[in-house]
Amino acid sequence: RSSRVVEIQSQMSERAVELLGLPEDRPCLLLDVGCGSGLSGDYISEEGHYWIGMDISPAMLDVAVEREVEGDLLLADVGHGIPFRPGMFDGCISISAVQWLCNADKKSHSPPKRLYRFFSTLYTALARGSRAVLQLYPENSEQLELITAQAMRAGFTGGMVVDYPNSAKAKKFFLCLFVGTSGTLPKGLGTECANEEQHQAKFTNERTRFRNIKGKSVKKSRDWILEKKERRRRQGKEVRPDTKYTGRKRRPHF
Repeated sequence: RSSRVVEIQSQMSERAVELLGLPEDRPCLLLDVGCGSGLSGDYISEEGHYWIGMDISPAMLDVAVEREVEGDLLLADVGHGIPFRPGMFDGCISISAVQWLCNADKKSHSPPKRLYRFFSTLYTALARGSRAVLQLYPENSEQLELITAQAMRAGFTGGMVVDYPNSAKAKKFFLCLFVGTSGTLPKGLGTECANEEQHQAKFTNERTRFRNIKGKSVKKSRDWILEKKERRRRQGKEVRPDTKYTGRKRRPHF
């Protein structure tokens, strides 16, 4: 991973832990959802807290083991729920992971059901009065609404904290959720000069071309197809010429 990615990941982990508002006088046990190679965990350990990380990728967890992270690791799909006893955690953070629950990777996957299963079991696993802070990259306003709605349905209160809402590059979404108490939602960074209404995440439903976290074009999009064709041409393979129909969805046949 590039040092830039590591740096951004660390900054977001720091911000997420800060938004948890943990007590300063005692170590806490935190859950890291989508912990990957344990970069967020490093920060949690540095702050003197303990953590358990969950991730769906065995390869990422192998990297975490090689790096000898201090937390405990669990290979699991959070869409199946959080398998810990009630009230076990003092807080939960998640960096760039929860939006993946909006994708139906298998025919049997229903994003609303998977999100509800995740949030309802997370709610149970968290101690009363604690928080969950989930940093995410929503693709559009529908995704954001779906995620927030399922969290509220599961019993959480809270909402979206948007850092640097006026910056295309630095803008970050943190879903800040409270368990059993409705706290005051923290203010987003960089919002001092913004209008009050900016605290609410604002979206336009223009067809923007989204790139995923690694800066690559989203799979099956026109950009992604054109990049793939270009790579194949460079490899000397035969590729159909690009036309205005490249990457267009076909209408269903009746």
